[in-house]
Amino acid sequence: MNILMFLAPISVGLGLIAVGAFWWTLRANQYDDPVGDAARILIDDPEDRPAVD
Repeated sequence: MNILMFLAPISVGLGLIAVGAFWWTLRANQYDDPVGDAARILIDDPEDRPAVD
């Protein structure tokens, strides 16, 4: 029972840190998806391919 008194606040704290990190990424516009980024995977540009030696 004593271990629960120790682990419960730690798990809540880690959860709050994760929510805070997620909120920070939202505020920093990390999830913006401009029109070009969404279609980039469909473009077959030979300059984007790795060089073959």
